[in-house]
Amino acid sequence: MTYADRYKAAGVNIDEANRTVEMMKAAVRATHTPQVLADVGSFGGLYALENLPAGPVLAASTDGVGTKVKLAAELGRWQGIGHDIVNHCINDILVQNARPLFFLDYIAAGKLEPEAVASVVQGMAQACRAAGCALLGGETAEMPGVYAEGAFDVAGTVVGLAARDNLWPRQAEMEPGDLLLGLPSSGPHTNGYSLIRKTVADRDLAQKLEDGQTLADALLAPHKCYVNEIEALLAAGIPIRGLAHITGGGFPDNLPRILPESLAAEIDTAAWEAPPVFRKLTEWSGMSPAEAYRVFNMGMGIAAVIPAGAESAAPAVLPGARIIGRLIPRSPDKPAVQICDLS
Repeated sequence: MTYADRYKAAGVNIDEANRTVEMMKAAVRATHTPQVLADVGSFGGLYALENLPAGPVLAASTDGVGTKVKLAAELGRWQGIGHDIVNHCINDILVQNARPLFFLDYIAAGKLEPEAVASVVQGMAQACRAAGCALLGGETAEMPGVYAEGAFDVAGTVVGLAARDNLWPRQAEMEPGDLLLGLPSSGPHTNGYSLIRKTVADRDLAQKLEDGQTLADALLAPHKCYVNEIEALLAAGIPIRGLAHITGGGFPDNLPRILPESLAAEIDTAAWEAPPVFRKLTEWSGMSPAEAYRVFNMGMGIAAVIPAGAESAAPAVLPGARIIGRLIPRSPDKPAVQICDLS
């Protein structure tokens, strides 16, 4: 018995791992720019730092897709998961006004399915190319005994670049009356899926929602990347004083992360209609609307703090954007984020 045969008998198939790498090479190489100095398969990725701004700052973020990956596995729809992990990480450094340089991924499973892994990586590569980011490297691990049969996990790290004088949030510039500009999400993104899976466990995922999407399509829509939208706002001269990525914890947990202690946020739920998938999830789960705004993004994936008076230009730049609230003085007896219907 050869070494490879013994390893295979223990649950790890080296040949399948090598086949997986071969299947993803073209997609990974397609993201490489002249700054990438090492090919796929090198021990470490190499990225040349060029054209640095004054006071260069590296920004980095690591995250996972959570249990959305389990829903994707059940439906055999893998490519969107690749978009999810890249875009989630990019948004997390975008809110500090950093732009992505390169991305690294980690995929682990009890047993590797080369086609599934390659599909995830192809999705990552597509998302990286759209954001001008190199997929610099990663790791694919087959770990029988650690992951259950059929279990699959995806994580990633992005490294980006910012100018120190241009970092967000600009808390010293924020003041009562500043507005919150909401940028629409593509769905639940990558948050709340343990609750979502429990909520839809006995429901027909092929059923149509009010907007014509199937429930499966609405739940597996990839996490949206906001680099282009933010660049468009800046190009139009709309000042941004801060950005919040509305992820796990919704508005109540994410907006306070960018606000000074003297200010609170007032969210007007009448300013936009939550998409059908959120309305259904709220109804089916039995949670109150207030709870829903802490679990889900409710149709808004980014909240940007802009000065009062700048709101008139935003709809022309981004037609889907909405003024969803404002900053108010913070009271010690009230929460930092107040969800209310101001209609």
